[in-house]
Amino acid sequence: MTQPLMRRVFITGTAGFIGFHLAQLLLAEGFRVGGYDGMTDYYDVDLKRRRHQMLMRHESFSATEAMLEEDSKLWESIERFSPDAIVHLAAQAGVRYSLENPRAYIDSNVIGTFNVMEAARKLKVRHLLMASTSSVYGANEDMPFKETEKADTQLTIYAATKKANESMAHAYAHLWDLPTTMFRFFTVYGPWGRPDLALFKFVDAILNGRPIDIYNHGDMYRDFTYVEDLVRAIRLLIDAIPARPLSAAEIAPGDSLSPVAPFRIVNIGNSDRVRLLDFIEAIEAELGRKAIRNYMPMQMGDVPATWADASLLQQLTGYRPQTDFRDGVAKFVTWFREYHAQKHYGESA
Repeated sequence: MTQPLMRRVFITGTAGFIGFHLAQLLLAEGFRVGGYDGMTDYYDVDLKRRRHQMLMRHESFSATEAMLEEDSKLWESIERFSPDAIVHLAAQAGVRYSLENPRAYIDSNVIGTFNVMEAARKLKVRHLLMASTSSVYGANEDMPFKETEKADTQLTIYAATKKANESMAHAYAHLWDLPTTMFRFFTVYGPWGRPDLALFKFVDAILNGRPIDIYNHGDMYRDFTYVEDLVRAIRLLIDAIPARPLSAAEIAPGDSLSPVAPFRIVNIGNSDRVRLLDFIEAIEAELGRKAIRNYMPMQMGDVPATWADASLLQQLTGYRPQTDFRDGVAKFVTWFREYHAQKHYGESA
């Protein structure tokens, strides 16, 4: 018998970059969305509040402002909303910041994620989906990265906490028969992006005549994934509920489905390794200005390249991200100029 469609989704991190876009998409498709966000000051809180204000225009959206570590508030919020699925996106983000304040990552990404999993277990939600990162591939060199390859060489505390989340989630899926999907994101960008992300920083610096820092002297490659493509993939994965296989022989080639749990890891990337200097040139072309380039050595904990194999995503959903990075950059620049129209950047907005 076909199960009824899931129409109530609880999202942690709805004032964040990806959570905001996912909530918008689900609301547009008629879902009821429960939001949860701590409004931390890791970056501009006004930007977060602007995102939430836009979501609040929808009568099908409600939200709680609290931290993931506040387990009683998190539980009350999720229990009250009674979701069919939970999408856990809230986290202490930022690879470089994890070098400065590692404890914040333990508190939010480990303890906070544990609290989310406990709530999902108690409510017996039909599907728990949680964000991981391409950073868990760490020092792996075989590319494109596949979900079925080992990932045991994380290079930062941020990546380590995300790998810990994957291990914790697998244990919960096995012990409590909790269907769980982890997605590994690859260099997400787009409108309403975080100010600490490269695209935002590059555009802001170029328009203000400040130099941009280019690590590893520009010999860097990334799988740039446009945010609207990414949340479309998440939306489709909500309905791709993993089931515990009866035997390993049931698992299709290339599928990361666990042989002992209803648990799966899925890459969400553009499957296109782009040279960082080409990305910068696309920004310059869109702005009509040249960047002042400050070439620097590789930063601690960074990797020279990431590149996703997204064939499992396509196998499960029939979809794969495909926005060309030049088109995505153009859309971001349009948003950036509109959002900052009240500020002075030496040109008309």
